Order: sequence, then C-alpha cells, then structure tokens
Amino acid sequence: MRWRSVKQSTLDQICINSSNRVTKNKGKTMRNKYIESFEQAQLENKSVPQFRAGDTLRVAVRIKEGEKTRVQNFEGICIALRGTGTGRTMMVRRIGANSVGVERIFPLYSESIESIEVLRRGRVRRTKLFYLRELKGKKARIKELRRK
Repeated sequence: MRWRSVKQSTLDQICINSSNRVTKNKGKTMRNKYIESFEQAQLENKSVPQFRAGDTLRVAVRIKEGEKTRVQNFEGICIALRGTGTGRTMMVRRIGANSVGVERIFPLYSESIESIEVLRRGRVRRTKLFYLRELKGKKARIKELRRK
C-alpha cells in the first residue's frame, strides 16, 4: 500500500491509502473498541510489577502434570519486552547446567504465571539485550542500578 500524506498542518496525522479510506493515527494503531474494552477487563485482574530489560526476575510458573499442578520458579535476566495489551511478552534468559543458556518467552498476562518478582534492577542502555547470547562468564554480568 502506498501512503500519501494529506496536510502536515492538521492536528492528527491523517493519511489516505490507495483504497481511499481515511485513518487517523497519532502514533497508535486503531483497534476495535470492543476488543480493547475486553483486553482492559483482562488486564485489571492481573498485577504485574514494573520492570524493564536488564532486570533480574523470578517468574513463578504453574505447571500441570497429569492431575497435579505445581509451581516452578524460573530466575533470570529479562532480555526483551515486546507487544502491547494482553499480547505483551517478556523474554527471560538464565544460565543453566554446563553453562548452557536457557531462554523462555512468557506472556505477561498468562494464566500459567502465578507471580513475577523483581530481584535486581539492571543498569542497561538498550531495550533488547540479545548481545548477552554471545557473552560468557563475567562479561555477561549487568551492573546493578543504584538508587539515589
């Protein structure tokens, strides 16, 4: 699709695409209001702590094995956050046995996540820390954020 801008002086950014439909975007994508209200109701039930990439997290995951359910903790560094609303996910990386890196992607508002606990705040300058995959040992450490 080709986008042609109408006027730069308008309050909202109004663009006309090739099928002559007018959409108003102010840095956000337009979504169905019913879906948006449903997602807001889903988000109100869950309490998720404030964290970002570089923070060390402990994620308590509910695991179902046959008839029984148990809680297993996954502790590691959050290397990425992506998505919005109920589709928001986080990628957590930890070093497992024999220095093998293990990464898991968790949906933030999943029913299988029992709790998320922030253990350390990391001082990083990026939102995606994929460069940690190549680093080993002491080079893979992240400095702790100092509170004033």
